[in-house]
Amino acid sequence: QVHLVESGGGSVQAGGSLRLSCAAAGDTYSSYCMGWFRQAPEKEREGVAARWTGGRSIYYADSVKGRFTISQGNAKNTLYLQMNSLKPDDTAIYYCAAETPPCSVASVRNFTYRGQGTQVTVSS
Repeated sequence: QVHLVESGGGSVQAGGSLRLSCAAAGDTYSSYCMGWFRQAPEKEREGVAARWTGGRSIYYADSVKGRFTISQGNAKNTLYLQMNSLKPDDTAIYYCAAETPPCSVASVRNFTYRGQGTQVTVSS
């Protein structure tokens, strides 16, 4: 079992930045593909970013490459998503997720565990 709690969502104007945090507890953190997916109304669930905590592999959706950065905290039980140059299309509920390997944005989209989500709203 992995328990995930997100924080850091909010409302910003286009071009702004937000940083999401995810605190993980429970099963061995390093055994999972950890990442973020988002769900917007009337849109398909989209895997945004993922990283294999057992190594250095990092994956991004094409829609966020160059703008979003996924990172792991020093404590290794914290995951971050730095979101820069935000666009109105980034508006969604963002979920922290954990999945067994292999690791990819598709993996975290089809999660085994997820948090409760945090709303990100980007206005034009």
